[in-house]
Amino acid sequence: MAKRRANGEGSIRKRRDGRWEGCYTAGRDPVTGRTIYKNVLGKTQAEVKAKLKSAIEKSGVQSLRTERYTVGQWLDAWMENYAKLQVRPSSIKTYQGFINNHFKPALGDIPLEKLTAMDLQRLYKHLLERGRVECTESRNKPKSLSIKTVRNINQMISSALNCAVEQRLIPANPTKGCILPKLERREMKILPPESLGTFFEEARRSGVFELYYIDLATGLRRGELLGLKWSDIDLNKGIIHVRRQVLRQNGKVVEAPLKTKNSYRNIAIGADTIEVLKGMKQKDEYVFPSPFGGPMSPDSVLHMLQRVLKRAGLERIRFYDLRHTFSVLALQNGVDVKTLSAMLGRYSAGFTLDTYAHVTTSMQKQAANAVGNFLSGTLRP
Repeated sequence: MAKRRANGEGSIRKRRDGRWEGCYTAGRDPVTGRTIYKNVLGKTQAEVKAKLKSAIEKSGVQSLRTERYTVGQWLDAWMENYAKLQVRPSSIKTYQGFINNHFKPALGDIPLEKLTAMDLQRLYKHLLERGRVECTESRNKPKSLSIKTVRNINQMISSALNCAVEQRLIPANPTKGCILPKLERREMKILPPESLGTFFEEARRSGVFELYYIDLATGLRRGELLGLKWSDIDLNKGIIHVRRQVLRQNGKVVEAPLKTKNSYRNIAIGADTIEVLKGMKQKDEYVFPSPFGGPMSPDSVLHMLQRVLKRAGLERIRFYDLRHTFSVLALQNGVDVKTLSAMLGRYSAGFTLDTYAHVTTSMQKQAANAVGNFLSGTLRP
């Protein structure tokens, strides 16, 4: 067992081979930010103690415990040296917003080693009650943050604090003592098949038929749909290459990488969809550009959807529910779950199966009845 020593003196232990070993920290790797550990060996404890002292003096490095971070300083260091190497650029923007808007104002000046689960619990309670930052984009939104957002905030700070534990800056991760409300699954809504004709008629009158037809024919996410360029579409082979998404960051509409590696995919399209695309005028490199050129705002297509639904006398749904509509129609028309998962850009067919369990259960009952009817017809009276 290593001998406990004072901060900055390293640690000494006797190995199974009879020799003594001293370990100490020698700074951080400039690329990864990870701590560099080194050791010295000797025949006696006194020899190793002397070698260890000399090595530490030459390295000029003190124990990590002598480095004092505030919560704000550690989050900045973690973002720069760890998060940026592992997290998507779009998530980095989100994380930076969490840090600047929520953690630094509330907890930024607290010494990292004194941060408690109660400090975090109080912050989460505030965010769930009145946590939304006042800005133009949030003017008409609720003052509280959603449960999902607060859980995402907790996930981010937990990752940062796990890293601090690994660096021996704190003995334990205080997020483990926090309690968060469970995320309630929203009831899935779809455009009823019998209402699709009415919806498309109103979409055509509103000049947005192609936008919503392509989405319902492919199941693309909103950002993926708006990120489509004509160069991504092979009309001869009937293939759409999904390569990017469009989203809003810091008030600007920008291109961004896709959510996961499975989101990069090729989707086959049918003859009717090909004809719709062929009938469109290519005014821009984007299939669905803004009136001023460049990508269309994700907010615009959502507002247009609500206007079309209202004029058509249909129930209000989210844009994401168009993706649900595509999935349900695909399953009901014989597309298997694995194929559907690939088209949707999901990692797991099991997730798709869980999401649409009500549809697949109904299909299984129909299949069971069909087989049962066949078998009963073979029985002799």
